[in-house]
Amino acid sequence: MYLTSEKKAEIFKKHGKSATNTGSAEGQVALFTYRINHLTEHLKKNRKDFGTEKALVDLVGKRRKILNYLKNKDITRYRAIIADLGIRK
Repeated sequence: MYLTSEKKAEIFKKHGKSATNTGSAEGQVALFTYRINHLTEHLKKNRKDFGTEKALVDLVGKRRKILNYLKNKDITRYRAIIADLGIRK
């Protein structure tokens, strides 16, 4: 399994407020980014896996919604998470 509970806790600890704060917008964006990167690598090897492709598009949409919320709520947090994760806008 590519995403263990330890890896999730590490992601939330680094980008969220703490390892147990799984609801923060920054933590959710970081988790979605990790999953998106994993699915992108999978699709480079298996380009006809259309189920995974749909899941990837859904994840990108979810991440975009959270980023839009964060941009409208607090632009400094938005800019910080974009710079930290290296997401292009």
